[in-house]
Amino acid sequence: MAQGILGKKIGMTQVFNDAGRLIPVTVVEAGPCMVVQIKTEEKEGYTAVQLGFGEKKEKRTNKPLQGHFAKAGVKPLRYLREFRITPEEADQYKVGETVDVSLFKEGELVDVTGRAKGKGFAGAIKRHNFHRGPMAHGSMYHRRPGSLGATGVGRVFKGRKLPGRMGGQRVTVQGLEIIKVDPERNLLLIKGAIPGRNGALVQVKKSVKVRN
Repeated sequence: MAQGILGKKIGMTQVFNDAGRLIPVTVVEAGPCMVVQIKTEEKEGYTAVQLGFGEKKEKRTNKPLQGHFAKAGVKPLRYLREFRITPEEADQYKVGETVDVSLFKEGELVDVTGRAKGKGFAGAIKRHNFHRGPMAHGSMYHRRPGSLGATGVGRVFKGRKLPGRMGGQRVTVQGLEIIKVDPERNLLLIKGAIPGRNGALVQVKKSVKVRN
């Protein structure tokens, strides 16, 4: 299973490699994260490490979470997320220790998960990339979704591509290359774009797929 870290999307910029080629990158403030809990097969039924990220005032933390953080010996944290690991990898973690960007190295491939930007209610052309109908005066289908299916069924099947809420879903982009690791400022420079708005929470994991 993949190991990972929590971070905050800062924004996009560009850097030049040794060959002078321009590379678009997304800057992620990754960690430092605290190990809050280690879940095991014997107790929880699966093996995972729970990481916390981001400062949070204690008065804004409810009583159950205050006890959870106190048990781990860490201050209240804004975000809690789990990463599945193998039982062998669980020995590498200890409750209360810090996980930072040193987990990654330049040239490594990672998978980045975030929540896509919400676009609000959108039509079928914007939401599903439909073609528009004829724009002449006699046409009744300029930007409408088109046929909903056979007439004898009497209902619309689930999954039909129609207008509705667009964006805001959980998205994972796989196989992105780490261009630079900055341990002093806890920054990762990841090639290309990643999901989410600037300032949003993202999860960076070691890639589950390996390119040939």
